[in-house]
Amino acid sequence: MLEIAEKVLNMALGKGARDAVVRVQYKTYESIVFDNGVMRSCSISRVSGVSLTVYVGGVVGYSYTSVLDDRALARTVEEALAIARTVGERVPEQELKSIELRSARGVYRTDYKVDPLSVDLDTKTKLIGTLNSESMKKEGIVSAFTRYGFERDKKVVVSSFGSNVGVDVMAIGVAHTAVARHGEVVERVYDQKTFIGGYEYIDSFDWASFVDDINNLAIKTSQAPTITPGTYEVVVDSELVGLLLHEAFGHASEGDIVYAELSVLRDKMGRKIASDIVTIVDEGLVQGGYPVPYDDEGVKKERTYVVKDGVLVGFLHSICTARKLGQSVTGNARAQDITFNPIVRQTNFYMMPGDAEVEELFEGIEYGLYLRGRGAGGGQVDTSMGTFTFGVGPSYVIRNGEAAELVRGVIVSGNILKTLMDVDMVGKDLSISTSVFGGCGKDGQMVRVGGGGPHVRIKKVVVGTR
Repeated sequence: MLEIAEKVLNMALGKGARDAVVRVQYKTYESIVFDNGVMRSCSISRVSGVSLTVYVGGVVGYSYTSVLDDRALARTVEEALAIARTVGERVPEQELKSIELRSARGVYRTDYKVDPLSVDLDTKTKLIGTLNSESMKKEGIVSAFTRYGFERDKKVVVSSFGSNVGVDVMAIGVAHTAVARHGEVVERVYDQKTFIGGYEYIDSFDWASFVDDINNLAIKTSQAPTITPGTYEVVVDSELVGLLLHEAFGHASEGDIVYAELSVLRDKMGRKIASDIVTIVDEGLVQGGYPVPYDDEGVKKERTYVVKDGVLVGFLHSICTARKLGQSVTGNARAQDITFNPIVRQTNFYMMPGDAEVEELFEGIEYGLYLRGRGAGGGQVDTSMGTFTFGVGPSYVIRNGEAAELVRGVIVSGNILKTLMDVDMVGKDLSISTSVFGGCGKDGQMVRVGGGGPHVRIKKVVVGTR
């Protein structure tokens, strides 16, 4: 892989590229799906090849190939240069700011004991099929959808900026959706569990209990009441904190959105935008998240502070957006695979923990809501205004400082900056998770991400029902 990458880099620089980034990638995804007791799919897909991004003056060109002979590699170089010289993204040279780029060198591999692709297919299908069929036997469950997913992403990135890095990440897990009916009420609850590593995590985890817990929650939720719409004092769990931050705030901190003036944060650098106890970061390597030690431009991904003690202190950047805005590169250039040019993306975006015990967050709330992220539905976000609307998971009424009855169909909405200003207590717990079954979609690309945070208490949140 490294030999091919260096060959393409030298060819691009020799033919007139000012700078260049080369990726060589082998990516495999295995999926098994059972739906209502029937196997719907069992597949392995692969993407492999080499990609090239070139910089000619103030213009970027991109090309890729899945064929690795010399003729195809030479054609890829010519295509990238031709695009840069004709229809590339034109940014006048004088508008590009000088930035400092530190080269990165190293190799990162996730540890594993059992290669999932070496495990007999019958073993995997039997596990998922049993989990699914047993769910369908449970009274109250009318539909069940169970998935197994495994991904291995192996790549090398070299650049004219001096970077030479290798990454090899495995992610594996099981996802389950249960649909329960009670009278005319139908409720759907989804959850998944992803591990970074090999099949040993599938062997050692109690998947029957995991799936049964989802089934039971769906049944209980179908029997639960809805709440009266209004403004509530709320406690938000780690999973929902991660969802809100990623969607309503994280995208607004991405340098390309800021540069395009489509972010509510575009003119707020250095200003107070959240409560003093709120600190938000994006980090490549964190327990529970998806490993991004280096981005797809070969830049080392370290902890990037976006909000520190309530003040906006940074944005997320690729080399291109850092040059446009005259800010530091943060290692946030990411691509779905070699068929896409990297764009600015989050890695593991989360709120830092505070100093309160989780129990303290509930104290003093006579009547409020404990909002949960498990089973949360879709939503809408306007990054230019900072507004959001999300369906959350099955949640609980808070009565006299304690979580009480379960409620269903909760929807939250508001402005993310006002919401962050209204945070008045942050727990000392911290939970971050990722998913091998999905990720973050942007500009037609999907990448794995992680998110989460501690439990937080928010003074006022507008709540409705579906």
